[in-house]
Amino acid sequence: MNERLWSFSGGDHGQWRVTDVIAVTGEALAVTAQIDIVNGAPSRPAVWTLQGVTSNERYVQQDEKQKLVAVQQGLGRAASTQAALIPIRKSAAWWALTQDERRDILEIRSRHIEIGLRYLPPIARRLHHCRDLATVQAYDFLTWFEFAPEHAGAFDDLLAALRNTPEWTYVERETEVRLQRNEGP
Repeated sequence: MNERLWSFSGGDHGQWRVTDVIAVTGEALAVTAQIDIVNGAPSRPAVWTLQGVTSNERYVQQDEKQKLVAVQQGLGRAASTQAALIPIRKSAAWWALTQDERRDILEIRSRHIEIGLRYLPPIARRLHHCRDLATVQAYDFLTWFEFAPEHAGAFDDLLAALRNTPEWTYVERETEVRLQRNEGP
């Protein structure tokens, strides 16, 4: 099993109950009742499944990585009963840029990492890369966020700040799926 592979399946079962699905840009995902998240391939049938792999940090310089590691906390905290899955696909123009040009847009012009640091540690996240898989995926990135209910407003502020950057002009499809952790087993 590839330990870096994660599957997010929308259907009628899962650890997280869907509370809202918003088509931010482009076509939205089909609305489902719940999302099941598994490390590896999905184990049950689903309306849709998105897959991505965790990877090394891209576009992050050493000093930025040290700042992130010093303050970010992991997923699965007991108080983090709200979550968001945000799949994003960027345009061909983005992928035609060199890595240095993408880094310039991401951090020098958009301050993506700097913005994210403002919201740590209350908001935890894990980024999944979809373009690294052998099969073509509907999205390039899947970002999973978890936070406590009292930090929902800060999460909204984080999204607004990121979506108001030059980097987001390259986003051609984005869906925002809001979730609440299911109680019990």
